[in-house]
Amino acid sequence: MRQAVIGSQAMVVSPHHLASAAGARILERGGNAYDAAIAVSAALAVVYPHMTGLGGDSFWLGWHHLEGKVRGYNASGRAGSSCTIDAYEGMDAIPNRGVRSALTVPGMVDGWAAVHGEYGRLPWAEVLAPAIGYAEDGFPMSPDQAAHTMAHREMLAATEATAAVYLPGGVPAAAGERFRQPDLARTLRRIAEQGRDEFYKGETASEIAGYLAKHGGLLTAEDLAAHRGDWVMPVTGGYRGYELYQMPPNSQGFTGIMTLQMLEHFDLSTVPHGSHDYYQLCIEALKRSFRDRNRYLSDPAFTEVPLERLLSREYAATLASSIDLKQAADEEAVSLGSDTAYAAVVDEEGNAVSFIQSLYFEYGSGVVAGNTGVLLQNRGSFFSLDPEHVNVLQPGKRTFHTLMPAMALRGGKPAILYGTQGGEGQPQTQTAIFTRMVDYGMDPQQAINEPRWVWGRTWGEATRELKVESRVAPEVLASLAAAGHQVRAVGDYDGIMGHAHAIVRDEHGFLQGGSDPRSDGAAIGW
Repeated sequence: MRQAVIGSQAMVVSPHHLASAAGARILERGGNAYDAAIAVSAALAVVYPHMTGLGGDSFWLGWHHLEGKVRGYNASGRAGSSCTIDAYEGMDAIPNRGVRSALTVPGMVDGWAAVHGEYGRLPWAEVLAPAIGYAEDGFPMSPDQAAHTMAHREMLAATEATAAVYLPGGVPAAAGERFRQPDLARTLRRIAEQGRDEFYKGETASEIAGYLAKHGGLLTAEDLAAHRGDWVMPVTGGYRGYELYQMPPNSQGFTGIMTLQMLEHFDLSTVPHGSHDYYQLCIEALKRSFRDRNRYLSDPAFTEVPLERLLSREYAATLASSIDLKQAADEEAVSLGSDTAYAAVVDEEGNAVSFIQSLYFEYGSGVVAGNTGVLLQNRGSFFSLDPEHVNVLQPGKRTFHTLMPAMALRGGKPAILYGTQGGEGQPQTQTAIFTRMVDYGMDPQQAINEPRWVWGRTWGEATRELKVESRVAPEVLASLAAAGHQVRAVGDYDGIMGHAHAIVRDEHGFLQGGSDPRSDGAAIGW
């Protein structure tokens, strides 16, 4: 069992130890938390390519010691100008894979540039150097990537350019083998030398747009060139003296605040951790936040999301009063993708960055764009083709997004940075680890180690199942089933629960880091 890592000056957590090491190297060279976070993000795009990459999106929350406030950057892409309902005529839904699923502009590189331009200390090329090295020289294939490559071998083989990268010689690389990505290394090097516009207006953009045009895709060079992310004000709430911060819509982050504000109406100090009542309270509160999320969440530039009401204390009290400790609410689940990578960095000045990135499904669209090495996301496949749906596909629109990095302040300074992989599971796991740390006094590693659950979505499947790790007591599983949950016990440390990570500043001023044993990650502190 992993133990919490404790540092006196800085901490890096991520789902791959090499990415954590990249961030630590940048801090040692004099970079700040923002530089290190970009280095971690870029490294993850190389060493965890089934979960994230340059062809995906990201969301960033940061606190700078000279500003004393939390700011967010929305680095998610919009649907292309040709991406209309009519473009999918005759289809019931947008395909989950293939070029027609790659209909939103990748926001990742723009996010790096925005964060670096605002707060970076080291040169841009130096921050990207670790990722370039991993791509050029190769790295040991992680067990997680090897398993996902084998599981999706048929899908990866369907696109020649994709197969050439991930199935060299037609065979997936085994865990521990050296895995190189020379095309991606060249793309990263061009970006390092020429800046973010190389990806959106330069050679890489031309290659991506040309490849998609040749193979029936919808994104164009003009769509790429027009892309810009946004600095945004986070949504806020409170829980037992902590100030909660999440990304605003199109992120589902507000569900994390809604859920905790419902739970604040219950005295968890009287509820044994791991008991029926603990799981029932968390699950039922989450179901109620999901109900409103599914009704309202989309791009706020296209539809109103009534955040003032949803995040009000009065509304939380109303929802909390409807929770029945003995009966499961009959709620509808939605199908959401799960491939994501969450990471966080705190430096010796106190700067803190909580960020998350994704391709949506594992290996995204399954399409590597020509000779760029860039695997394109399929995030836009979650758009609806129903004209009356709140998340209906429209050109220039951002889709409902699962990504939700979190940060909690106490006394005006970052106290807890936390997040996880896993679509529908993100607010569920956030709720679990946050309540365990705040209400039960667990350190971040213990909170992450403890058994988890996930209700609803799992790896793109729509279901109402309540999946619970089998380490939960049999009598608790039985009582949850008796309450009406469709309980299914899964593995002791099941990957379906996602990869959670957290950093906590404790009462002594030290930094405690936790990384998920279900991942290939590590916490590095000193």
